[in-house]
Amino acid sequence: MKILVRGTNWIGDAVMAIPALRRLRRAFPDAEISLHTRSWAEGIFRDADFIDEILTFDKTSSKITDAIREARRLRELKFDAAVLLPNSFESALVAKLAGIPKRYGYARDARGFLLTTAPKIPDWKNTRHEVYYYLNLIAEVEKDLLGDSPAPDAEPETDLNVSVERRSQARKMFLETGLDPEKDVVALGVGSTNSRAKRWPAASYAALNDRLQEDLKVNVVLVGGKDEGEVSQEVSDLSRNKPAILTGKTDLAEAVAVLAEADLLISNDMGLAHIAPALATKTLVIFGPTKPETTRPFSDNAEIIRRTDVECSPCMLRDCPIDHRCMTWITPDDVFKRAAALLSGR
Repeated sequence: MKILVRGTNWIGDAVMAIPALRRLRRAFPDAEISLHTRSWAEGIFRDADFIDEILTFDKTSSKITDAIREARRLRELKFDAAVLLPNSFESALVAKLAGIPKRYGYARDARGFLLTTAPKIPDWKNTRHEVYYYLNLIAEVEKDLLGDSPAPDAEPETDLNVSVERRSQARKMFLETGLDPEKDVVALGVGSTNSRAKRWPAASYAALNDRLQEDLKVNVVLVGGKDEGEVSQEVSDLSRNKPAILTGKTDLAEAVAVLAEADLLISNDMGLAHIAPALATKTLVIFGPTKPETTRPFSDNAEIIRRTDVECSPCMLRDCPIDHRCMTWITPDDVFKRAAALLSGR
């Protein structure tokens, strides 16, 4: 059997879908499982042991052209089933045009008529962690293709693999950036691509950086994508002890390896906050306007820090209309104490 899985559209969602991919592999150990995903996601799944191949694509300005192109490509590969993790109309249209006989997904975005199996959206969708939303879809695939109700799954696993070669390259990058190989490495994810409200203030990150370097004697490196370069530079400008800056200087595959070699990541609620704990790196995530119950990193390696006494949080807004108190009331001292405890193993 050849199974196509359409990947998600955000880094955090991609990591939260890993338990579903692992469950699919356990349910169909002899199947050929292909992940159809945007090119950037290859950097996350490059060394994954639960898929057989990655089929990447990039979007252009024409959704119709993109859909026809990908459908033709997939039709030639003759898949037996498609599992659509994103809720988009386009993902279902591509699977339909590709002639894939079994098409599984939630009937969102007016796409129900394009699917052959569309499970009911769970009543707990907005109160339970997102990993279970994807797992619920895989359970429906098992039920349909294997002919019986699946057994309860074990605790979801978001573990990711990174090759020895990639880790070695990350350590080389540390040396070239001027990090001291004898010191621990703390990475700071100071940006957030799709929401300014999720950003802890640059001045707070600068103060935290100074305490980490002065009190704990660690290396500090800033990480993130190109569109987060400006806020990273602002943090550096406000710091007494300049952190190393890798923001915008790595592709996602390199950033994954960097996080695998870091001792701790401290970040906003962003994609990298999901990747690091999946690599067994200790992670501390600063939450404000978003709901940790549904979108926190799903790993024992991650902790969150948030103010529970802010009446308007979580608001889920991308820009704060008042004073951003859910983030500004979290002090550098609050975060430093938690970071020191994590680094000491407590």
